[in-house]
Amino acid sequence: MGLVAKVSADLLSAMKSRDERRLAVLRMLKAEFQKAQADKGRSSEVTEDEALALVRRLVKQRRDAAEQYEAGGAKERAQEELNEIPLLEEYLPAQLSEEELDAMLKDAAAKTGAGEPKDMGKLMSTLMQMTAGRADGKRVKEKAAAFLSAKG
Repeated sequence: MGLVAKVSADLLSAMKSRDERRLAVLRMLKAEFQKAQADKGRSSEVTEDEALALVRRLVKQRRDAAEQYEAGGAKERAQEELNEIPLLEEYLPAQLSEEELDAMLKDAAAKTGAGEPKDMGKLMSTLMQMTAGRADGKRVKEKAAAFLSAKG
């Protein structure tokens, strides 16, 4: 079952169980899928990669909004945004562990020959392709910077 179909099935389940928070998040997610499909045209479906990218974008938006609300003193609204993140993350692939990310970092450094902080660009390019959405870009960048500064 594809991601779009899974969201639709989970939406029906949330309706039946009257889980209001989950229902609201899934309705918003389904609306985003429909909007993406409309932008592509009627004859084409939203691909799995596009759907995953859309979910990642929504998670990032929730984190950014929570930071903004927190900075503005609206702690309750910030918490509401943060509470939606786990519901959205259920539809993302599992995140890489620290050990897996460290192994990929070493592999990417060996492939690119990166050993100094000036090699950050080529290391990040390779590393982001290897992680393919299974690790937050900020986390990957911090790891890569620490790795290169320790080497250089």
